[in-house]
Amino acid sequence: MVLETERLYLREMNQNDFDSLCKILQDEEVMYAYEGAFSDDEVQEWLDRQIARYQKWGFGLWVVILKDSDQMIGQCGLTMQPWQDNEVLEIGYLFQRGYWHKGYATEAAMACKKYAFEILNADEVCSIIRDTNIPSQNVAIRNGMVKTDCWTKHYKGVDMPHYRYVVNR
Repeated sequence: MVLETERLYLREMNQNDFDSLCKILQDEEVMYAYEGAFSDDEVQEWLDRQIARYQKWGFGLWVVILKDSDQMIGQCGLTMQPWQDNEVLEIGYLFQRGYWHKGYATEAAMACKKYAFEILNADEVCSIIRDTNIPSQNVAIRNGMVKTDCWTKHYKGVDMPHYRYVVNR
């Protein structure tokens, strides 16, 4: 276990999480900001990328487990992400649709912010969110972040404007 909140545990992903990860990454509605659901190969690449991040940085996206049921309901964590000409520390989150609008993303994101400041000694952390993803923008705002700038990413053949929400220690 990496983090614990009132209702959640966060821990590193492993290969045994593949099927649970598919419930998130292969849901068209969940993945609308990514231009669609992932294939099995793309889910495996995602999982492998998190494991590589743990080895390189000591952090990445973590599995979010609901304490009451011991069920994986999402993923939330810290990653290094490109932003314009820099690399920035980001809090990212993706949850199964059935667990939206219950405060879990905000609870997990707040724990990650605390981890970034207290454990990693970061001065700043952000969330990079597609301009059309209003629910995720609201999570960032509830996490004390302020929209600071915009940058267009090119992904899957689509220009996607993204906002960067930032909070400083």
